[in-house]
Amino acid sequence: MRFDRYSKYAQKHYTDIAHIYRGLRKTDSEPVLFVKSKLSNLPSIVAADVGAGAGRYAKLMFDYIGNEKLYLHCVDTNQFMLDSLEEYLRQNKIYNFKTHIATAEELPFNDDELDCILCFNSIDYFKIDKFFRECIRVLKKDGLLFVYTKTRQQNTINIWGKYFPLFRKKESHLYEPDEFNYEVGKFRALQLEESKIFRFERENTIDELIDRAKSKHYFTFTLYDKKEFEYALKKFGENIKENFKDTNHIEWTDEKIMYVIRKKA
Repeated sequence: MRFDRYSKYAQKHYTDIAHIYRGLRKTDSEPVLFVKSKLSNLPSIVAADVGAGAGRYAKLMFDYIGNEKLYLHCVDTNQFMLDSLEEYLRQNKIYNFKTHIATAEELPFNDDELDCILCFNSIDYFKIDKFFRECIRVLKKDGLLFVYTKTRQQNTINIWGKYFPLFRKKESHLYEPDEFNYEVGKFRALQLEESKIFRFERENTIDELIDRAKSKHYFTFTLYDKKEFEYALKKFGENIKENFKDTNHIEWTDEKIMYVIRKKA
């Protein structure tokens, strides 16, 4: 099942959580440092963060690449998310950016305008064929597309996929690597250069995990009806207590994958 992130239902969800979103999600520096290493040869960078949300990764991009080198276009469909992003960046004295209300399938850029495009935890909600066509149009020759996401297999080992009932079934929109490679391979102008796995050791208390689920920190949780979610949340707590001796120190491994795709010269 593919989510329609442009629906009124999805927009309401992101509007409701925009003011707390950065605090609900874990933001890892490793993928941004990886992006920085891939762009190290460029004296200046004009980039777009597509599905930028509340600015979690935009802030890290500026932290590691710098205001002087980076100009970042922040694209999202939700004005409240972008308002939160703008306030967050300006509070941190970051001004070298511009926000855009737009879809991934109709990017607001000229042909051959961007050095790179960034997608952090958002590709799975796009109409991927149309998005790739737009990437080909707006990227410069040799420009790079960075896609940071997770696979269905990776979803089976995290705390939600293992212990929260129906979570894996409701997140069936995720791509496996061979499926993603197939989608890229449809376009002669694109070349998948690298896939890198990131592994993170996580730790939370049971109360923190339950609070995150209640706050719908993943859009997936909005796909449960009320009774279904109440049952799943109760069962999740029971599963955690059965599988962890100390529920104040719950540890697990989280995995993500980064795809590096180049627009051929």
